[in-house]
Amino acid sequence: MKHKLENTIKKYNSITDQLADPKIISDPNQLKALAKEYSKIEPVAKLGKEYIDIVDQIDDNKSVLMDDDAELIEIAREEMTDLDRKKSELEEKLRILLLPKNPNDNKNLILEIRAGTGGDEAALFAADLFRLYCHFAERNNWTKKLLASNEIGIGGFKEIIVALDGKGAYGMMKYESGVHRVQRVPETETGGRVHTSAATVAVLPEAKDVDVEINDLDLKIDTYRASGAGGQHVNKTESAIRITHLPTGLVVTCQDESSQHKNKAAALKVLRSRLLAAEQEKVNAERAAKRKSLVSTGDRSAKIRTYNFPQSRVTDHRINFTSYRLTDIMNGDIYELIEQLKVAEEQSLVGESL
Repeated sequence: MKHKLENTIKKYNSITDQLADPKIISDPNQLKALAKEYSKIEPVAKLGKEYIDIVDQIDDNKSVLMDDDAELIEIAREEMTDLDRKKSELEEKLRILLLPKNPNDNKNLILEIRAGTGGDEAALFAADLFRLYCHFAERNNWTKKLLASNEIGIGGFKEIIVALDGKGAYGMMKYESGVHRVQRVPETETGGRVHTSAATVAVLPEAKDVDVEINDLDLKIDTYRASGAGGQHVNKTESAIRITHLPTGLVVTCQDESSQHKNKAAALKVLRSRLLAAEQEKVNAERAAKRKSLVSTGDRSAKIRTYNFPQSRVTDHRINFTSYRLTDIMNGDIYELIEQLKVAEEQSLVGESL
């Protein structure tokens, strides 16, 4: 590890010098690229310097232990205990910092929420989850854009798809993919019985043209008249778009925009993200088969979380973590859940790398 850290520190010092070079300062593109690289390796370089200093002190103390001076030996032994502890703590932090980063973590995301088992109550819960994530997006100053929706008359959604744009959006939200279960008394229940319903959440990294190449010949594009609530133009022209990706059978529809052109662009945006996510899920499945445990970030068939309203309890089943802050969580405060899931994934990856 020491050798690897020395190379990182050397690179960090080189970038620091380049950032002070007038020629580079006058070149915005080069300056931006170097600044990005600098911010990425700075935490490792700073912690690495501290680690190397500790390792050097330990080596010095080992040589003192070979001395004939009993008093010096005793001092060295006392210092060694503290130094070994600090070294272990720094190694743990560095292992996490040196873990390979998910290249999608800094991407924007496409959020898809669908009602599952439970009829109208499932659709209402899907709407609640949509509001939860909208509140979370607002807390992070992300922008959101509705791409598609299928609303039922009582305020719920059979399906809703929204784009969330913000720095590190996918990296924060990727743990939300899966089946979310709710236990509560539905608004439509007159007997006061607790029902169990579910909604499915899919968090997809937004894919650009360079991430996923789509051949126009692989697409079947149909147009039709939009249905449901909407403006006069939306309902009276064939502006809605249905795109079928022939090689995979994936189908994407979009009707919420006012023009056929805008609906096609939105549908292609969702299609690219679904194709990228499908490739990512293949990789995750292969890696999961080799691990004893893994925080799932892509399997939408697995029940990941239960929201129990009578007990004000939220339980994440992947990490056996329970919070009694249900009201706060439903209002978008899911930072604690994300942090717990992030720590669990890091520990799993560290264990795999040992």
